[in-house]
Amino acid sequence: MECVKSSLSSAGSETEGKSQSETLTPFMLAKIERNRQRALMLRQARLTTRLSAGEGATATKIAKTIDSGAGFFIEEDEEEDKQQATRVVHKPAPVMEPDYLVCDECTKPFMESYLSNSFDLSVCDKCRDSELKHKLISRTEAKQLFLLKDCDLDQREPPLRFILRKNPHNPRWGDMKLYLKSQVVARSLEVWGSEEALEEAQESREENREVQKQKRFNKKVKELRRAVRSSVFRKDTGVHQHEYGEEELLDEDEDQYRKVCKTCGHQLTYEKM
Repeated sequence: MECVKSSLSSAGSETEGKSQSETLTPFMLAKIERNRQRALMLRQARLTTRLSAGEGATATKIAKTIDSGAGFFIEEDEEEDKQQATRVVHKPAPVMEPDYLVCDECTKPFMESYLSNSFDLSVCDKCRDSELKHKLISRTEAKQLFLLKDCDLDQREPPLRFILRKNPHNPRWGDMKLYLKSQVVARSLEVWGSEEALEEAQESREENREVQKQKRFNKKVKELRRAVRSSVFRKDTGVHQHEYGEEELLDEDEDQYRKVCKTCGHQLTYEKM
């Protein structure tokens, strides 16, 4: 049963190690390997220092018990290698050079840099050009300037790496996602196929934007004209007071008279007693 448990535990540890190695990215694996190489170099340096000071060896002696026949025992050191202490010396571990990265600009090796850690780009800090070649742009700019969608940035393999920065306009709006412009340009060429296709799509979108802008302008002008007309021909909803003119005789036999309003033309007919 103990053998079965040990085999199951070893198999479980192997599967866990495989799952962890599958989830790690190549950049993380390379960084782990560099740290391991650095630890081996430090261990080798410490071991060499101890050996030079005489601390790396241990002397061993083998004791032998002899019956004296007088009721007590005598311990006698066994002579080995001509009664000299044997010195056990560990062989030094092989020195392994760490995996250095090579800069794409100056072709010089380096351990790590800002661009390699943040964007997996093999460029040292001395060759970093944050103004032009290695400029950062926001997610909104990447989508508007290069006509990319969220799936192009997050789901297309490999997903573009980014860094988080506080929003300079208002810190309460949340962090901004900043991408490397050169990587965004390369991704846009993957999506559209060529620079010509990207330029045609940009021109078509710009024309559609101008058309929609003109439509919105015409709609606002029409609403403004309608508002002006309604204000000019606004109907008077107040109480009308009739202003009658002189009375006129309608029927002398019946003594009927009338008055006509000067404003609305209303006729008032009445009799006199």
